[in-house]
Amino acid sequence: MSEIDDLEPILETVRKVCAAYPGAYWRACDRERTYPAEFVEAMTSSGLLGVLIPEAYGGSGLSLTVAAAILEEVHASGCNAAALHAQMYTMGTLLRHGSLEQKETYLPRIASGDLRLQAFGVTEPTAGTDTTNISTRAERRGDVYVVNGQKVWTSRAEHSDLMILLARTTPKDRVAKKTDGLSVFLVDMRAAAGAGMTIKPIRTMFNHATTEIFFDNLEIPASSLIGEEGKGFRYILDGMNAERILIASECIGDGRWFVEKATAYAKDRRVFDRPIGQNQGVQFPIARSYAEVRAAKLMTLEAARLYDTGASCAEEANIAKLLASEASWRAADTCLQTHGGFGFAEDYDVERKFRETRLYQVAPISTNLILSYVAEHVLGMPRSY
Repeated sequence: MSEIDDLEPILETVRKVCAAYPGAYWRACDRERTYPAEFVEAMTSSGLLGVLIPEAYGGSGLSLTVAAAILEEVHASGCNAAALHAQMYTMGTLLRHGSLEQKETYLPRIASGDLRLQAFGVTEPTAGTDTTNISTRAERRGDVYVVNGQKVWTSRAEHSDLMILLARTTPKDRVAKKTDGLSVFLVDMRAAAGAGMTIKPIRTMFNHATTEIFFDNLEIPASSLIGEEGKGFRYILDGMNAERILIASECIGDGRWFVEKATAYAKDRRVFDRPIGQNQGVQFPIARSYAEVRAAKLMTLEAARLYDTGASCAEEANIAKLLASEASWRAADTCLQTHGGFGFAEDYDVERKFRETRLYQVAPISTNLILSYVAEHVLGMPRSY
């Protein structure tokens, strides 16, 4: 029996964990802007965050397909995986390119929950999605690298022990290709705090533990380097493709939640002596959202399958994220419209999930940039930017 055939027991575990954290828990976290530490701990202790870590290091050694199914179920259950999903998508960079020493040192403690790897430091204020234009610099000085620069939209930094950091080790004007000269580091944030690294929260429209990070002559051991110096852009792509697949799965989970929520309300709610779901103007948008979520899931499964086999999956990962994020957003709008005024009331959780799923039209990559990628790299049109 394959791991996919045996997926139901894993999903049942996810549902049991999520059942202990109903809407009231998330609404409280939202109001107070607190990190859902109890939920993260429950997911960790259940072994669900260690699915990608090999068994030799204390994990389950399963595939990205399984990880995607877990995150989908978290969102379909009304919870939110933003507090913990980075531990899954950063695994692509660490597992495929990290040294044996790095894996032996960190993976068992990440799997057990003793360490959290939840921060992904790539985006910068002046570069945005133009990753090759980042200016954060890591300069080699003997046995250390000295890091200077700034990252932004680095979620969970205040609640993470480790961070995957992308920095320039060779200035852009001294490389043959703009993708050269970028390196990836595994930074111990416990040692860095107060020693050249400063974290500042950014308040946003949803509770996402978002921050900006400043580096001022931060010294990190040379052993922090993942893989070969200057080759980090290629390494980080493994993490980016995994991230897009996993985010697509979260969107599918959101889409399922919105469709189920809207369907139940449309059956229950009576206006003019009949259920509102009897009206085609109400039922057709819900039915269309159901179809769109189902279709997006098929592309996401294909992208995950290719990733798991080591095949090229950039096209599929990008399209999966595009279709899933748009399907979830339309499902969110339909669900809110179905509920009418009650959709804006906190107790229904629709407005919370509505705000949460809107993010994925913008992050981790915007819809327009995915369309640009498909136009240029898949359809062979001239570069538009």
